[in-house]
Amino acid sequence: MNMQTSNLQGMTAVVTGGSSGIGLATAELLLAAGAAVAICGRDGERLRSAEAGLCARFPQGRIHAQTCNVLEAAQVQAFADAVRRELGPASILVNNAGQGRVSTFADTTDAAWTEELHLKFFSVIHPTRAFLPQLREQAAPAIVCVNSLLAAQPEPHMVATSAARAGLKNLVRSMATEFAPLGIRVNGILIGLIESGQWRRRFEAREDRSVDWAGWTGQLAARKHIPLKRLGLPQEAAQAIFFLSTPMSSYTTGSHIDVSGGLSHHA
Repeated sequence: MNMQTSNLQGMTAVVTGGSSGIGLATAELLLAAGAAVAICGRDGERLRSAEAGLCARFPQGRIHAQTCNVLEAAQVQAFADAVRRELGPASILVNNAGQGRVSTFADTTDAAWTEELHLKFFSVIHPTRAFLPQLREQAAPAIVCVNSLLAAQPEPHMVATSAARAGLKNLVRSMATEFAPLGIRVNGILIGLIESGQWRRRFEAREDRSVDWAGWTGQLAARKHIPLKRLGLPQEAAQAIFFLSTPMSSYTTGSHIDVSGGLSHHA
């Protein structure tokens, strides 16, 4: 993607879960386009490593990294206050936090349901609430929520996550409608299987040690019936986020981009 098509000089972007994977790849694209970027994450060591990498790659960039659990409202508000103080009010908010839970209806306890629903909703609610006053001040504000294809195409072995993801998809549409009079666009992406630390760990635990990463992920894609026959890259999801978070998509709100390699079967 040619970042020259969208100059973000003078804008501040916030990426939650920005210390690795899709979040870190998104931060890189935003910095390359000239935005000041703030990232947060729960793991302090991983966050410091990500910050060091970004500073090395973008020595002239304005970067703020802060340990923050997005499920703790007070921590998120402190992060928002620090972003305003260090980089200026946010124009872009990328809500990118949360992971999947493998469980069926029969083996998902009440506590597990509560935990999963709380994670998926409040990882978006808390940052959106904290940064909304800043976004309202900007000329072209945008919120992008990273969601899963499970929101539209549920899997029975991930019943709680599928249900929570569907709720988040609805929340994006609701916020888009409510925030439209304020000039704030709200969109999301639906990701399929994307290369991540989780898949790397499963690869390291593989039984057939003769299979390399390309072969192992190719077999996985075949089992999952992914038409493009591979897993997606974090950078590919980040490009969709970049499009939705910038004036490149200035007439788009309440929508989702499918980033699943053709795995989607829903209309």
